[in-house]
Amino acid sequence: MECIIKGLSINYEAVGSGKPVLLLHGYGVDHRLMVGCMEPIFKQRSGYKRIYMDLPGMGRSEGAEWIRNSDIMLDIISELIDRVIPNEKFILAGESYGGLLARGLVYRMAERIDGLFLLCPEIVTNNEDRDVPEHTVLCRDETLLQELDPTEAEWFSAINVVLERNVWERYRNEILPGLASGDRVFLDNVLNKDYVFSFDCDSLKEKFNKPALFLMGRQDSCAGYRNAWNILDNYPRATFAILDRAGHNLQIEQAYLMNALVNEWLDRIDEFSGQNSS
Repeated sequence: MECIIKGLSINYEAVGSGKPVLLLHGYGVDHRLMVGCMEPIFKQRSGYKRIYMDLPGMGRSEGAEWIRNSDIMLDIISELIDRVIPNEKFILAGESYGGLLARGLVYRMAERIDGLFLLCPEIVTNNEDRDVPEHTVLCRDETLLQELDPTEAEWFSAINVVLERNVWERYRNEILPGLASGDRVFLDNVLNKDYVFSFDCDSLKEKFNKPALFLMGRQDSCAGYRNAWNILDNYPRATFAILDRAGHNLQIEQAYLMNALVNEWLDRIDEFSGQNSS
């Protein structure tokens, strides 16, 4: 689907009907990352309208030189929300950079958000200031790596910690297409220069007292896991889980555990919403 916002064509997919769920992917990929990890969960649950957005300059959404920081990115997301689910409360999920943007939405409109899921969230925007472990590989299928061309093997090995066939197949189908389809000029030369917020999205006026879920990889050398602990007190109803055998693509490397924890988070939202509607 297409939504014209500030003159830009913004792509999103809406799946199902019911309670709106907005899902935001990370930097440089596209909505297929979130579809790949969340649809298997929602296909087993009824009553949710999933909105998978391509962020500007990524996937099939247009970028522009005037999108120079995350404030503007957040303005575009907020307008999409007002167009697609006007005046409705919704559930929010964000992965990596999408986790930063999700916290920006909590800062702006917490009253409309009934639950928050942060998957390998970007907490600190400056790479040099992130407290991250060194990249390590825990499992390696040498036969698979020899089958891949050198570029594929290099990309696959650079961020993943489980180099096995099932991980590669999902990485190839859910992540590589987004990396290939983005506007690289925009991503590398415009937004990447200054994509921090002009405000501290973690200085909330009130704690977010609704069900939340933090999922981090113990071997995530991109966003890490230690910095996330510093904002946990903002979320009194949060489950905070650091999973071994998982890097920045935790949703693939630890799919079974993620599915279980996301289902439990959705159950908590149902319980919370029921208690507050009676």
